[in-house]
Amino acid sequence: MGADAEFSSSPGASVTGEMLARGHEQVVFVADRGSGLRAVIAVHSTALGPSLGGVRFWSYATEADAVRDVLRLSEAMTYKAAVAGLHQGGGKAVVLLDEPDAPHTEPMLRALGRAIDELGGRYLAAEDVGATPADMEALARVTPWATGVGVAAGGSGDPSPVTAYGVVQAMRAVALHLDGAPDLGGRRVAVQGVGHVGAHLARMLVDAGARVVVADVRHERAAAVAAGLAGAEVVGAGDILALECDVLAPCALGAVLTHETVADLGCRAVCGAANNQLADETVEDALVARGITYVPDFVANAGGIINIAEEFTGYSRERALARTASIFETVGRVFDAASARRVTPGRAAVLLAQERIAREGSGRRWQPGDPAAWTDGAPLRSLRP
Repeated sequence: MGADAEFSSSPGASVTGEMLARGHEQVVFVADRGSGLRAVIAVHSTALGPSLGGVRFWSYATEADAVRDVLRLSEAMTYKAAVAGLHQGGGKAVVLLDEPDAPHTEPMLRALGRAIDELGGRYLAAEDVGATPADMEALARVTPWATGVGVAAGGSGDPSPVTAYGVVQAMRAVALHLDGAPDLGGRRVAVQGVGHVGAHLARMLVDAGARVVVADVRHERAAAVAAGLAGAEVVGAGDILALECDVLAPCALGAVLTHETVADLGCRAVCGAANNQLADETVEDALVARGITYVPDFVANAGGIINIAEEFTGYSRERALARTASIFETVGRVFDAASARRVTPGRAAVLLAQERIAREGSGRRWQPGDPAAWTDGAPLRSLRP
């Protein structure tokens, strides 16, 4: 998904060079002295429709790390939306926090909302790591281009359950690919990270008859999740990757799969909810060399974006789940394309996404007032009265 590159000492030149390499349309740096807000908003592509992606609140080591993160994440959102069949492009926002648990103040959120509003709908904000439905509702009080608000405010609330449901569908496709039957019963699944999505995923897997093992950097959180699940095991955060299992489900932050960690994996397949699981593209080659099946993260975790896309055409949980269930077929299509083209599943998924964008996008960029066809023929609906 584009070449990883280190930024040079000239921030402007290096960022724009990275944008050109990855195909980004726009990157906006936001600073608000009154609230202390520091944020970066990246619009990767609007060829298929307005860009959609989460707002991530995170404490980055450097600003360059934040920029690198928002560029990679927004690009992945483009491919995620395209492969999922949505009429959306990819975008992302990151808010730089001085401390991991720094409060998201009302002035900060209002300033971010104004910056999003100035993009005129080219970027639709959603919930991501560190964000809450309350944060999204604060943004929605400033701009109509915010999703993930609570049900009472006309939205869908927390998208995590639907994201987890989509990962289960992807795992069923893995089971079919490996063993000829889409049954998770009796399979051992290791869930790394039991935050919002990981906890829901673990519960759904137990309900499907899987033998679940969980781990989290906060061991007490993993223990609490396991305590409520029949037969679930808990291991240390440093032990989960090497655990012998059928499927490893990375559900924490990205870049967990490196050449070093792949050498120690004890799984038959990797299929999880975390974004950007591969430290770089060559890591997937290492997975193939070890005979480990990989489901591209932006395919497996597309349930969240599918769910949120429903908000702008009148939210229906039943319709969102029905569309998310199609991830099962999408993963099968990716595996078939990888086999036919003799490439890895990750590269096959990117090619399928790029081909759809070229076929349906016609090289254009979405602008406010564009035809409603961008949202399956339904008008884009503001969530603000």
